[in-house]
Amino acid sequence: MLESYVKKILNAKVYEAAIETPLDEATSLSRRLNNRILIKREDLQPVFSFKLRGAYNMIANLSEAQRQAGVICASAGNHAQGVAQAAKLLGIKAVIVMPVTTPEIKVSSVRARGGKVVLHGDSFDEAYAHASKLQEDKGYTFVHPYDAPDVIAGQGTIAREILHQYGPGEIDAIFMPVGGGGLAAGVAAYIKYLRPEIKVIAVEYEESACLAAARAAGKRTTLKEVGLFADGIAVAQIGKETFKVLKEHVDECITVSADEICAAIKDVFDDTRSVAEPAGATSIAGMKKWVEQNSAEGKTLVTICSGANMNFDRLRYVAERADVGEHQEAIFAVTIPEKPGSFKRFISHIGKRAVTEFNYRYNDSQQAQIFVGLKISADSERADLLQRLTDDGYDVLDLTFNEVAKGHVRHMVGGHAPQAQDERLFRFEFPERPGALMKFLSALGGHWNISLFHYRNHGAAYGRVLCGIQVPDKDLKAFYAKLKDLGYRYWDESDNPVYDAFLS
Repeated sequence: MLESYVKKILNAKVYEAAIETPLDEATSLSRRLNNRILIKREDLQPVFSFKLRGAYNMIANLSEAQRQAGVICASAGNHAQGVAQAAKLLGIKAVIVMPVTTPEIKVSSVRARGGKVVLHGDSFDEAYAHASKLQEDKGYTFVHPYDAPDVIAGQGTIAREILHQYGPGEIDAIFMPVGGGGLAAGVAAYIKYLRPEIKVIAVEYEESACLAAARAAGKRTTLKEVGLFADGIAVAQIGKETFKVLKEHVDECITVSADEICAAIKDVFDDTRSVAEPAGATSIAGMKKWVEQNSAEGKTLVTICSGANMNFDRLRYVAERADVGEHQEAIFAVTIPEKPGSFKRFISHIGKRAVTEFNYRYNDSQQAQIFVGLKISADSERADLLQRLTDDGYDVLDLTFNEVAKGHVRHMVGGHAPQAQDERLFRFEFPERPGALMKFLSALGGHWNISLFHYRNHGAAYGRVLCGIQVPDKDLKAFYAKLKDLGYRYWDESDNPVYDAFLS
């Protein structure tokens, strides 16, 4: 199998559309991690993503009859732009089906490249189903985003460039982001055939880790839910064709959190002054985690920055979370006496550390519950600080990795609501489009009282909502039935300690 893919990669038609991207050394990151870190800059492609390689290679290899019929794909972003650009260069009609939730910047980009955009459904799966129907009805050729041999071969040209650019030097490991697996399969096939001693390490966002799930099960499995933060790799099931390669030729599979990806976006910016999208920085986040887990030093490590199609509005969220992902901020809930001088005394106990955030509202005449962020230099310092405050007699709750605390409570004002009987707390993901909130209120608001609500726009396809709803025990069965009908992804946070500390 590997030999056939290597031949396809060597004969791939990509350079009429794509460029050979540089392999840049990340000098600051290398110095910090005591390893030589190289970044393959696929964010510099004409469509700001590696997807152009595979899309062009597949379309360029179509028969004349297939070209005349035109091509179709389903995508929320990078693959859509790659197909549109490839079809434009080859003079072929391209129909791109995109979810209604797709940000306007990506829709406009596809149209600017000559693609006919069809908006359908709230999710990729719905857009994909509609594209499949159109393909059957109109006779288009479907250009799959990852699960086609010519697409995989096009992406594999990245590996060919890496070995050519680094020459005879020793590469210890290559880190690559994984969604459906097209990029990973192409890179793994080429590297493991020519340089099997190089470790090939797949990196996934922890809420869309379909390759890790498949490797654990020994077969392709479908995730029940997929997190959308790294939307470029938000895939529920690894590809059939890609898994044939990846199940045997990937050395390790690492998962990373949203905070770790945010920290990696900052790392890429610090070294290149470019802003990677979350999926694009995932491999850098995985490489950092691998270095820490293996206490690696003196290695040459290649990371693939797969794209830079970042909505500007998302930068606010990335900046907020980068310090936590880099272990440079600790977030605590601390109980202090409700009397003059208490805050000053607390500050004296934390030394000269900078306070990044302090939230407080009067609630009890005896005790005050404060929400505080503190600058730290390493995660070990967080543990030491927690122990020091505990030894000093403070009741401390570590919220550094608490999603409700980081995403919502730190931005909220108000306090406890003892009059809100039978209140239950939920986190929701809403599609960012008109009518989503009304659909929610129509399903729940007329039946049960909404006692708490917090929402912030982060420039993503999905918004994050924290909602308190008063639901008596006798209504629970009907309530959960309504949530199921609503179809929005949700988490029950009623037992979350930060809720008890600040809001319940």
